[in-house]
Amino acid sequence: MNDVAKKEPGEESAEQQAAVELVRLAKEQGLSLTGPDGLLKQLTKTVGETALNEEMTEHLGYDKNDRNDTGSGNTRNGTRSKTVLTEATGHVEIDVPRDRARTFTPQIVKKRQRRLSGVDEVVLSLYAKGLTTGEISAHFAEIYGASVSRETVSRITDKVIEEMNDWSVRPLDEIYAAVFIDAIVVKIRDGQVVNRPVYAAIGVTLDGERDILGLWAGSGGEGAKFWMSVLTDLRNRGVRDVFFVVRDGLKGLPEVVSNVWPQTIVQTCIIHLIRNTFRLASKRDWDALRRAVKPIYTAVNAAAARAAFEQLAHTWGQRYPAILRLWDNAWDEFIPFLDYDVEIRRVLCSTNAIESLNARYRRAIKARGHFPSEQAALKCLYLITRSLDPTGTGRARWAVRWKPALNAFSITFGNRFPAAETY
Repeated sequence: MNDVAKKEPGEESAEQQAAVELVRLAKEQGLSLTGPDGLLKQLTKTVGETALNEEMTEHLGYDKNDRNDTGSGNTRNGTRSKTVLTEATGHVEIDVPRDRARTFTPQIVKKRQRRLSGVDEVVLSLYAKGLTTGEISAHFAEIYGASVSRETVSRITDKVIEEMNDWSVRPLDEIYAAVFIDAIVVKIRDGQVVNRPVYAAIGVTLDGERDILGLWAGSGGEGAKFWMSVLTDLRNRGVRDVFFVVRDGLKGLPEVVSNVWPQTIVQTCIIHLIRNTFRLASKRDWDALRRAVKPIYTAVNAAAARAAFEQLAHTWGQRYPAILRLWDNAWDEFIPFLDYDVEIRRVLCSTNAIESLNARYRRAIKARGHFPSEQAALKCLYLITRSLDPTGTGRARWAVRWKPALNAFSITFGNRFPAAETY
């Protein structure tokens, strides 16, 4: 039988009762809950000092008002005042206990620590949402009444650079069902503000997880040399096979894929192909074009897709020749997925998780306007990636039903698919 008494419905916990009593006392004394001298600030001070005194008791081996029986000769030696910044109440002044031997090393509020840990997380979260250092500084002044300089914000965000570097070289899975490579355009000041692409590689693991493999800054117009360095990086981190690489018009990539992973199929991103089709057409024709294009990418095989394309050309070729050129140029890398099971097609076409990630990236980039350096841009994008997953690896469940696709992959790529006990 469980010895822990269950709380009856409507019964308040000890914490709730204590909170009610504190609020009552605050009202009696005319204290506000928030503000410079409010209850929350006093509680933060009291809790912090109590925790520090408990640490000192553990360090010395006897309580504050007891006689020293440890034989160490070390005793308490008063306190020193210290002001720390908290995320909830702004600046709080606390008294940190000292010992005569000067051997006490507090852990709750460490030596030379001026911010409690929650503050750093708030700064990193705001930075990941696209706020500039100046805006974050103003946010703390407005919300918490605390002065946090732009330089301090920069130092806090710079702390993640080492973490970002570790993340960018972490080991990866041996096999991915698909790797999507996509680019977002970032404005970076390099003498003058210029548009620079940052490429994200997003893998689908054999467990149905989305894994953000890395971020690479380009200069625009990247060729085979750049893509060889990116794919070699992935291979050196453990990726020995990929069933599909899905991309959108990245020149030089298909040739490099065949060198790094000879059996990998390079597939044009269907979603981007469809989206670019509508960008080339008048909005009034979108519904009709949608009906004309759908038979192409849902065809049972390449021959049926070509017949549907010829029908598109017959109906819309004179009005929109650019759409025909778009599909014709992408044809060789569009048709490979038509040879596979419908469940595999669904995985390759369902880029919702990727679009969601890119939307997060773009929102932060748009809010910032431009970045002072390439590292600042990568730092912001990494913090967004980091915020998606508490473990810090940037993984999340894929957005589509995975089990049917997993079965289809295991049958289609049976000679390359690992045994169940190995993944």
